[in-house]
Amino acid sequence: MTEFAYFCGHEQWHPEQLVEHARLAEQAGFDMLVVSEHFHPWVDDSSAAGFAWSTIGAMAAVTNKVAFATGVTTPLWRYHPAVVAQAAATLDRLSAGRFNLGVGTGENINEGPLGFKFPGYTERAARMSEALQIMRRLLDGEKLTFGGDYYQTDRAKLYSPPLGPVPIWLAAGGPKSAALAARLADGIITSVKDPATTNERVLGPARKAADAVGRAAPRILATRWSVLAENEDEAWQALHPWRGLRAPGRLEAVDPADLRERADLLPREEVLGRYSIVSDSDQIVETYRPLIESCSADVVTLQMTSMNQESLIKMLGSEVLPRLRAIAA
Repeated sequence: MTEFAYFCGHEQWHPEQLVEHARLAEQAGFDMLVVSEHFHPWVDDSSAAGFAWSTIGAMAAVTNKVAFATGVTTPLWRYHPAVVAQAAATLDRLSAGRFNLGVGTGENINEGPLGFKFPGYTERAARMSEALQIMRRLLDGEKLTFGGDYYQTDRAKLYSPPLGPVPIWLAAGGPKSAALAARLADGIITSVKDPATTNERVLGPARKAADAVGRAAPRILATRWSVLAENEDEAWQALHPWRGLRAPGRLEAVDPADLRERADLLPREEVLGRYSIVSDSDQIVETYRPLIESCSADVVTLQMTSMNQESLIKMLGSEVLPRLRAIAA
């Protein structure tokens, strides 16, 4: 059965606002909340950057059923993978077993500001391979002594363990990360622009890699960006905190001011053209339908912004989720 997630973006809203969004999203009928985890946002003039681990704890206190997933955290520099496992176990307990750990190889905008060097993908993937092993084994209850090329543990153990199995989802935008997720994680988080490309570059390679090692194909959590707006001017206002996300050099940037300047040098139409602009519930349904029908996602994440987010969440619950569930059925 397909589940539906609502995206809580720390880069736009402050923690107390996101806690309220979480409460509204559960009331609206969402199954999961995907919560971004950033040190810096994408621009410096209309943004936020709260500490996601604390925010999720507060969200757990005001909800009862909705699941949570970090979307995504990087267990490679700011946090040792064992500390991420400890945080995941704590949130699993505080949420009565509702936590999912979403991880990814990261962006320099979260690591560079703290003095870490951000290497190329080969090293990031090698680090992630070790991190996934450490987190999985600790979350499964092992007292772990681990000697890797990048991380070590000495009889590490989680003495406040999770209440049950904590799924680990790895973000993947291409075949290498997809294959790594298939071998060592439980699921894949992937952002879908063109479903055919996602099937070719992510989902197909993941299934092939899982089959090669005798594992079941990983579960798929598919996200897609859209903006609720009546016209381009309103869409541009709603996208203000996110416009740096599509700026050149996104992965390497350290200062959100740089991304803001680069984004504002681009034609506005070019930035807007990289998002789905929707004006009503019909268009929202059609925007997310391919994630169900073409990508066969286990979890479909509505990653949306608007000028009135609280009103949007309520509309998604009353006018969009019932129709998406009917399509999935």
